[in-house]
Amino acid sequence: MFLSSISAFADTKVSVVDIQRILREAAPAVRATKKLEKEFEPKRIELQRFSAQGKALQQMLDKNTLVEADRRVKERELVKLNQDFQRMQREINEDLNTRRNEEMAGLQERVNFAIRTVAEAEKLDVVIQDPVYRNPKIDITDKVLKLLADK
Repeated sequence: MFLSSISAFADTKVSVVDIQRILREAAPAVRATKKLEKEFEPKRIELQRFSAQGKALQQMLDKNTLVEADRRVKERELVKLNQDFQRMQREINEDLNTRRNEEMAGLQERVNFAIRTVAEAEKLDVVIQDPVYRNPKIDITDKVLKLLADK
């Protein structure tokens, strides 16, 4: 019985694929990343503007040249600016994560289709994603990347 199990397994064609590499290097992934960077660039610039205002205000307070009444007003202004900055940063991060997940969901479907296409073309029985160890002889990541680049 043990020998029959071994012979059945010997006929099985197994390959591996590095999904993380595909999600980093595939042409659709690179396009999605650039699209998100372009989409969120104005928000990033506005966040930098808030940060610069906060730093300038903090430097003004650090100089100790303001009268006490003006100092309290500026301190309150700095606290409000800091709260607005943190709120905006949270909102941007949430929006970015939502958009990234949307883009990656579509990409994941294309990646899975490409993996199935390569597996069927090579008559593979099993494709393992992200194994701890991979022998380069059975790694089909480059073939999947090439297939995704053609689309």
